[in-house]
Amino acid sequence: MTGKYPRLRSHSRKRKSGKVVTYYFYDMRPDGEPDVALGTDFDEAVRRWDDIHNKTPRAVGTLEEAFKGWEKEVLPTYTNKNTLDGYKKNLRTIRPIFGPGTWDQVDLPTIKGYLKKRTAKTQANREMALLSIIWNWARGEGMTTLPWPAAGMEKSKWRNKEKPRRVKVDYDIFTPIYAEGDQILRDCMDLASATGMRLEDCISILMPRGDVLRLDASKTGKEADIDLSLSQVLPNLLARRRTIDADHLMLLSTADGKPVTLTMLRYRWDKARFLASRQIYADAGLLVDYTEGQAEAYEIARRIRALYLRDMRKMTAQLAPDLKTASAQLQHPNEAFTQRHYGGVVKLGTMR
Repeated sequence: MTGKYPRLRSHSRKRKSGKVVTYYFYDMRPDGEPDVALGTDFDEAVRRWDDIHNKTPRAVGTLEEAFKGWEKEVLPTYTNKNTLDGYKKNLRTIRPIFGPGTWDQVDLPTIKGYLKKRTAKTQANREMALLSIIWNWARGEGMTTLPWPAAGMEKSKWRNKEKPRRVKVDYDIFTPIYAEGDQILRDCMDLASATGMRLEDCISILMPRGDVLRLDASKTGKEADIDLSLSQVLPNLLARRRTIDADHLMLLSTADGKPVTLTMLRYRWDKARFLASRQIYADAGLLVDYTEGQAEAYEIARRIRALYLRDMRKMTAQLAPDLKTASAQLQHPNEAFTQRHYGGVVKLGTMR
């Protein structure tokens, strides 16, 4: 294609469906370089053509072009706050490193070198997962024809090795924290440990009309019905909530009718955990002296300090009678995923 848009080339291809699709390229043959793919949308192709031909500040032909496009078109479509914040953070990290590079410059050795140099090994894996997402999106947009450099390399263990966090939430550490918490924290601990819900879902799940909670998981989008009557603790939570004159419809509420936030829970958890570990120390005389006979109390206090509120999901897995039940309660894609992240399932007792 010449005339109005010099060096703008097009190539049409007929698909199996009979639809004819036109692909646009910037002709780089005079420069002895590969053509730059401009996509299938004519108006967008002309815009990119102008960037290249008139040498305006551009990112066409580099990963920065994909970063800009994905950030504008795809990133806003994520509704989960944690996912959105995580992607924004990872994009800020990888952009200065990979953005200036052309597609053929980013190969598997380059990626592995990045993973090796990063001190935050697990976080580096997350960053490469995002780079893979953006790369494959860019292929679909015609920005590159090159496959993701690590495609088909899953068994080669090219990523940094990750060790799942192992923690056992039994009543030796659950009960002391529960005893030090106020009603808001206790309600959240009961709800999370009995149902396996994530904290974001605990504070946003709505009051049921009857005794069945309807969960639309914020992270996975999966739906589940939870019969509160089967629990030892949740009917009391529901009855207490129905006595509160609240200005919202969430199940968890403050005594004066305000919604419960993650900030509220974080403050209460840190306080209860500190008080619980201090009480364990005091009961065993650890604040005065340490002897071999106090080793068990010392270990319990250590485990209390290391526990996160989100670990209540772990307790759900341990309360389940088998791996299949635990996987269903935690809304995992399969039992192997549950086994890998939560280890063996140990039945501690009946459903909370």
